[in-house]
Amino acid sequence: MTISKEMKIEEVVNQYPESMMVFMKHGLHCVGCHVSAFESIEEGASAHGINVDALIADLNKVAQARKK
Repeated sequence: MTISKEMKIEEVVNQYPESMMVFMKHGLHCVGCHVSAFESIEEGASAHGINVDALIADLNKVAQARKK
């Protein structure tokens, strides 16, 4: 699965629990307690002033590592 900015944070965290560390590294610290507060990764990143493209790239690295 390729992670996109339209996906829900909860969906990504459920599929890839290790992605929570990536969200936190990028400054989306509320991912643990407010995961359903945002409709999409893009919305959460925008609300926190996070570069969504860099976040998505790192999330997809996690997803790719899992496939190996």
